[in-house]
Parts: sequence; structure tokens; C-alpha cells
Amino acid sequence: MIVYNVTIQVNWKIHEEWLDWMKQVHIPEILSTGMFTHHSMLKLLDVDETDGPTYAIQYFATDRDKYESYLTNYAPALREKSISRWSDQFHAFRTLMEVVN
Repeated sequence: MIVYNVTIQVNWKIHEEWLDWMKQVHIPEILSTGMFTHHSMLKLLDVDETDGPTYAIQYFATDRDKYESYLTNYAPALREKSISRWSDQFHAFRTLMEVVN
């Protein structure tokens, strides 16, 4: 199992609206690509929240080919939607992991 992790710090000014958008629009759009089986959304604790809270959204793929297909065929447009809507009100970084248990 491959885990595509997106960690996002979001500005307090947009936090509530962004959180609703993630749950109602963005995450369902990503899952609708068929490249991921499910997701998990977590809020980081014990971090500096001066500029806003930080979340980790994990998307689970059965294999690396599904992840690579997502990156090639879907990620650019979905990332652009996020940037167009929220501009510089969030900071994201992405990591790829493999489940080993």
C-alpha cells in the first residue's frame, strides 16, 4: 500500500471555509479519480499555530502505478484549483510513503 501524504498549514482567516471545502469538494474530487482507495485527514497537535493550523491528508493507493497515474493525469489540474481558490493562504508539502506492517 502506498500513502500519498499532503501536509498543509492553512491561514486562520480561511480555515473554516477551507476545511469545509476540503471535506466537501477537494478530497471527494481526488477520490473520484479512482487512483486511491480511501483517505484519512488528521490535524497536527503540539505544533505552532500562530499562522494557522496544520493538517495531514493521507491518500491510500494499492500500488505506485496508481499514484504515478494520479500525478500525471489529475494532480496538476486539482492543484491549480486549490491555488486559484486559496492563493497564498496555505502552504503544502507532499511526501510518499509505503506501508510496511
